[in-house]
Amino acid sequence: MTENSIYADLGVPTVINASGTKTRIGGSLIREEAVEAMRQAAKSFVRISDVQACASDRICDATGAEAGYVTNGAASALLLAAAACIARDDLGVMNQLPHAEDAATEIVMARTHRTGYDHALRSAGAHIVDVGTNDHHLGTGARNVEPWEIADAITDETAAVAYVQKPFTEPSLETVVDIAHENDVPVIVDAAAELPPTANLSKFIDQGADLVAFSGGKAIRGPQSTGILAGRADLIESAALQHLDMHAAESVWDPPADLIDVERLDGVPRQGIGRSLKVGKEELVGLVRALELFLEEDQDALAEEWFDRANRIAEGLDDADGLQTSIMGADKTAVVPEVSVMVNEASIAADSLVKQLRREEPRVFVGGDDLGASTFTINPMCLTDDQADYVVERVLSYID
Repeated sequence: MTENSIYADLGVPTVINASGTKTRIGGSLIREEAVEAMRQAAKSFVRISDVQACASDRICDATGAEAGYVTNGAASALLLAAAACIARDDLGVMNQLPHAEDAATEIVMARTHRTGYDHALRSAGAHIVDVGTNDHHLGTGARNVEPWEIADAITDETAAVAYVQKPFTEPSLETVVDIAHENDVPVIVDAAAELPPTANLSKFIDQGADLVAFSGGKAIRGPQSTGILAGRADLIESAALQHLDMHAAESVWDPPADLIDVERLDGVPRQGIGRSLKVGKEELVGLVRALELFLEEDQDALAEEWFDRANRIAEGLDDADGLQTSIMGADKTAVVPEVSVMVNEASIAADSLVKQLRREEPRVFVGGDDLGASTFTINPMCLTDDQADYVVERVLSYID
């Protein structure tokens, strides 16, 4: 499984990725066509705002949104989304962020939608207003979040409602959008890992979301350091104003009109809160090319390939006495199935097995999100068949 690579030259072990498109191990493998596009982009200077305007057109075509923007990751898209909802077109508020004294800065979130990525929203100066309970886990039949709780939390200090899109999140996005829009408040959707299918690019916009964040370095297979923000034109404009290089004399400031309408602004903004989240011309072009190719892919064929590989992995582990496997999404309701592997800890502790796999060379990364239940997962999405066989071999080597 070892091969010559730049990492070998650097003395850095490579990874066999059996855990999916995780940022900590490089997301996904960038498409060769995107790499070539980036190489070509590196040969010339270009005005970044022109490329962003071009990217906006492509993102609109893909998502059905009014406008789009390329960010340096989905977390960056969330930060810019929060900044846009707080500042809108107010240059003074943009200049104050993240400590805006003259603006509504609260973002309402259901408690069950709270994650570590709240930090992206808070970094823009947002104050999270947590609503709901954890009553569902008491087994009483109660829901964690009731729609009225979201409505009740919206006040004059509310900048937005944030929603984390997962198959299990509630209330429904349509319900949340209705509540927010009745109060003239935008909805930000974190859909970072909700691709594939390609239909999800437009699904959340169609359901009324005002801004949606996607990763560009996962299923799209663009540069790992890219993300997409799609949504309302006025909010995308605000995000651009707080992200682009704004060191320009007003008399010569002439950004693309379809990205920024200078006529409705009081002047040139200062360098905004998003300025540290720079996206280079190479990443912009690479993301655009990768998105084009993602839209052309045969999603059904890919899904079939992943299901076949998951079955291959499960069959390879089934004969081991110390393991019990099942395929999550085996009924094909999940786009990417995962092999769930329960370890009989009389043989080896699950966390010990996972840690030892990660210390090998090449490192073998399996999913470790459920180790408390003596279970790890194997995701087929980023594996070849040969790599899948290698993962099975390495797992079995630790089972007595």
